[in-house]
Amino acid sequence: QKTEFTVSPEQMMLDKAQLLGLSAPEMTVLVGGMRALGISADGHGVFTKTPGKLTNDFFVNLLDMKVEWKSTGSNSYEATDPSTGEKVRTATRVDLAFGSNSQLRALAEVYACEDSQQKFVSDFVDAWNKVMNLDRFDLT
Repeated sequence: QKTEFTVSPEQMMLDKAQLLGLSAPEMTVLVGGMRALGISADGHGVFTKTPGKLTNDFFVNLLDMKVEWKSTGSNSYEATDPSTGEKVRTATRVDLAFGSNSQLRALAEVYACEDSQQKFVSDFVDAWNKVMNLDRFDLT
């Protein structure tokens, strides 16, 4: 299996979202939801204490300003608590794109709000349904 590519992981994610006909909010909520459910490469990006439960924890913890991110490889990062030096979580470039890209960060901030849990779940279900019905030609 190929491990090195000429394009960045973030670009591949955007390309796949475009091929699926997903808007930026749909892509954002799907990635955040999948991470909350524990679906990730090597456990990176699962920023929750309750994997398997559909929560907005990915966005809440992604935007946590109390941690410092450092690169640990070409596609991996580690967050540490500066007061203790303890490793708090790990992420990929794709995960951190939702905190560094201005448009994706704006969406992440919406989903990270205390009162947005219901919106997050509703938007995730809608986006998931859209993806699952993409090849359903019998519906048209």
